Amino acid sequence: MSNIIKTEDIIIAASLLKGVAKRTPTEFNINYSEQHQASIYFKREDLQIVRSYKLRGAYNKIVNLSDEEKAGGIVCASAGNHAQGVAYSCYKLNIQGTIFMPTTTPKQKVNQVKLFGKNNIDIILSGDTFDDSNKEAVNFCSSQNATYVHPFDDKKVIEGQGTVALEILEDINEEIDYLFLPIGGGGLSAGVISYFKKISPKTKIIGVEPAGAPSMKTSLEQNKIVKLNNIDKFVDGAAVQQVGTLNFEICKNNFHEVIAIPEGQICSTIIKLYNEEAIVVEPAGALSIAALQEYNEKIENKNVVCIVTGSNNDIGRMQEIKERSLLFEELKYYFLIDFPQRPGALKEFVAEVLGPNDDITLFEYAKKNIKESGPALVGIELKNKSDFSSLIERMKKKEVKFSIVNENKTLFDYLIL
Repeated sequence: MSNIIKTEDIIIAASLLKGVAKRTPTEFNINYSEQHQASIYFKREDLQIVRSYKLRGAYNKIVNLSDEEKAGGIVCASAGNHAQGVAYSCYKLNIQGTIFMPTTTPKQKVNQVKLFGKNNIDIILSGDTFDDSNKEAVNFCSSQNATYVHPFDDKKVIEGQGTVALEILEDINEEIDYLFLPIGGGGLSAGVISYFKKISPKTKIIGVEPAGAPSMKTSLEQNKIVKLNNIDKFVDGAAVQQVGTLNFEICKNNFHEVIAIPEGQICSTIIKLYNEEAIVVEPAGALSIAALQEYNEKIENKNVVCIVTGSNNDIGRMQEIKERSLLFEELKYYFLIDFPQRPGALKEFVAEVLGPNDDITLFEYAKKNIKESGPALVGIELKNKSDFSSLIERMKKKEVKFSIVNENKTLFDYLIL
């Protein structure tokens, strides 16, 4: 591993990034430290110029290209953050670039790419996932004889991302016991691991992935790179079907553990960070902090660093984030309810079945045209998790015919998502 990415090359990358990438702070967080009885630090890459660490790797790759390669233009594929890093790099170096983005990319990220790249970049929306748009980018690159800038599976990109580790270890003089490291394709992981294993080898590095896209965890378990057939694209900055070859080679024996965090737990962390810390993060940016509760006892009295990778969150996604959080916290339930076919049945349900703090957030008949018969889809939000059992007891006591949609994934996906 040490022969692949050298610490001196990461140091050189840091010198090249001066005046381009911001040296983001490694901040001690009082609230999380008290909550976990540990010294918790956030490496705030959400405060980076392009609001994510991706600028580091993109710029280091592009600035090291030959004059001929720069003149031929560059091409990349990205779900957003790498695209912004490439776009800003093209603008700073006055190079033309073509950026392929999945059609599912939040509009906010597309607009930001345009903002940072200005007239130096063209954007092409293609495919549903990063892997789809990446395939198009590679084909386009070959036909145009341009230089491809991979978002993570590239030595110079990895060296650039490794500068995050250099800054952390310069900022914290004490020994770091745990480092929580978000994983997407593995570029940040490979760079940070390469530097930490050389400079701070006793630090336990915990890789964190979204449960819906555990590509590194699955690959490590099978001791080979595995391409996931289906992934949940919600954590778009970290949802890839397959990690990089070079990244896997560097990472495979150097994580203390890799864990997968449910998307709902990530959403709860996003909301908590906003409400309690006034920190706005994207889903991938919340990964490392969401993982803390899984290590609550292990990190007690330890020095812990969480890398906050980005803040490119579309405000239009907040309703979905809240919904996923409520479902994860068991505060939101959907029911199919057969109401008696008589006047006042719904009024009785509200008055005699719902608790004082329960709230109906959705009500619609399953049959759109014949509302006199058939079940109704009812969404109920609870104030406390413990209120659920009493709600069910009251429904049974009133002999309400119901089924819980949350318990049937197929039905839930069909009716709700």
